[in-house]
Amino acid sequence: MISRTQLTPFAVWWRTMDRLTLAALGALMLAGIILLLAASSPVATKLGLDPFHFVNRQILYLIPAIAIMLGTSLLSPHQIRRLALVVFALSMVLLAGTLVFGTEIKGARRWVVLLGVNIQPSEFVKPAFVILIAWLFAESARKPDMPANIMALGLLGAVVSLLMLQPDVGQTMLTTMVWGVLFFMAGMRLIWVAGLAGAAVAGLGAAYLTVPHVARRVNRFFDPSSGDTFQVDNAVESFLRGGWLGQGPGEGTVKRILPDSHADFIFAVAAEEFGIVLCLLVVGLFAFIVIRVLSRAIAAQDAFARYAAAGLAILFGTQSAINMAVNLHLIPAKGMTLPFISYGGSSLLSLAYGMGMVLALTRDRPRAEQFGRHGAAMAPAAAC
Repeated sequence: MISRTQLTPFAVWWRTMDRLTLAALGALMLAGIILLLAASSPVATKLGLDPFHFVNRQILYLIPAIAIMLGTSLLSPHQIRRLALVVFALSMVLLAGTLVFGTEIKGARRWVVLLGVNIQPSEFVKPAFVILIAWLFAESARKPDMPANIMALGLLGAVVSLLMLQPDVGQTMLTTMVWGVLFFMAGMRLIWVAGLAGAAVAGLGAAYLTVPHVARRVNRFFDPSSGDTFQVDNAVESFLRGGWLGQGPGEGTVKRILPDSHADFIFAVAAEEFGIVLCLLVVGLFAFIVIRVLSRAIAAQDAFARYAAAGLAILFGTQSAINMAVNLHLIPAKGMTLPFISYGGSSLLSLAYGMGMVLALTRDRPRAEQFGRHGAAMAPAAAC
């Protein structure tokens, strides 16, 4: 017989969970389905598919994504590190496999077929990489004799090398940026940070000189007459046509002419059909999640939890900002999804994994341990 005063594992999880962040993530997932309903039908029809093909597939991916996020949120920091090591190792093997077995799309090999499913390994490398780097930097402070910083630099070099061989400059920039922020958070000297920033700028210059599609995108950004700017021009126009309140669901035109309206340019579809007001609400959701996670990360006493939660929040927020900035033609075009809103199975599952770790790391750990030891004693007070 179970006492009414005994807390179940679910009760402990629920009481220690950051429910506001969880609700905001749920709102983003719901917004993604609604916006896909608005944006994906013309693309599916052009491809000879059922009008709701992309919506149905997104919902199909959303089911395991929610399970992954909630399941990961139950893990302890130790379990998170162990799982990240496994995910990172497998993803790196698949990332290397794309160079040999991957399908070439627009001059890059970023996808590999595994058991009949298209997988983009770089999406899964990112969150696992952040966890491992956070652990190494935390260990560096705790054990000065451990060559953790050298190991972290080696991991960065391995990831960047494989990404640039695809090539995938956007993911390389994102990964390097998060690594640099964590390096700075770990208290490294500014001279090292400045040196790494200089190396990153040199790397971007080398990418411009050696990767043709990167040079084309940069040239088109600064000089629109130098190439085709059809997608970006129409995306910007959609914001002007939508105005504050939009033209109404189904009344937009940009989704009928942009091949990536359900993916990279779904934010432009949202602007045209639902208006700038909805776009600001979506931006507010992203900002709320990032700021709340960072505030809880700063308050964490454990260095690993602090670095890992902050790194994942920065990864999530930077990816969101890059997608929206491309839609507004504020930066050169990047093939990067809008988290939980753009269509994409690999992106959705990896984001669920990453945010599940965020929820786990920002749980009230002292209370969770206290509930585990003294659940019966504390339950009456909690019920008051």
